[in-house]
Amino acid sequence: MRDIVVLVFAYLLGAIPFSNLFARRLRGIDLRDEGTGTVSGTGLYRVAGFGPLALAGVLDVAKGALAVLVAGPGRPVLAALAGGMAVIGHNWSLFLRGAGGRGLSPSMGTLLVQAWFGVVVILAGLAAGRAREQSGLGSFVALLVVVPSLAVTGGRYDALAGACAVTPVLVKRVTGNEPTSDWSVRVHRLVYDNDGPSVA
Repeated sequence: MRDIVVLVFAYLLGAIPFSNLFARRLRGIDLRDEGTGTVSGTGLYRVAGFGPLALAGVLDVAKGALAVLVAGPGRPVLAALAGGMAVIGHNWSLFLRGAGGRGLSPSMGTLLVQAWFGVVVILAGLAAGRAREQSGLGSFVALLVVVPSLAVTGGRYDALAGACAVTPVLVKRVTGNEPTSDWSVRVHRLVYDNDGPSVA
């Protein structure tokens, strides 16, 4: 029973939509009604600037980390699952009727506690992508590399933590907040984290 409580708590913690809360509080804007409808740091930055973005980012990382810590020491499987539930909560928030962000910040928070090298991999991918003006592609490659990298550097529990952290991020990239049956759009979302140049 305690394990179930931990997982439910982790989901609810992850579901707190800090970016949307700040956007509504500071600008009276619901990020679900702006741009792509994704409740993300990027959306918050567009409407409120860098300060709120930085604070929301720290809180999103912290909620991923806290979800893992609540599982307690010596429980690597429960900790990995709790981390995954926090990312799921962020991506499909009960408080936003199933909408949410991409989950990159809380996933890094979970990995920061369980398998820090995964954070290095993700940040390296983001940096490389930004250098080529392809942040979506850089993060996609990094997300694919996280699990095998952690399997080599930390073993099976680190790899499990990585899988639980990044799988909801990849799924969210494909599904987005706007459903589509067009597989070319889904593939473009997965690889580049957008709907592509042909989509208005």
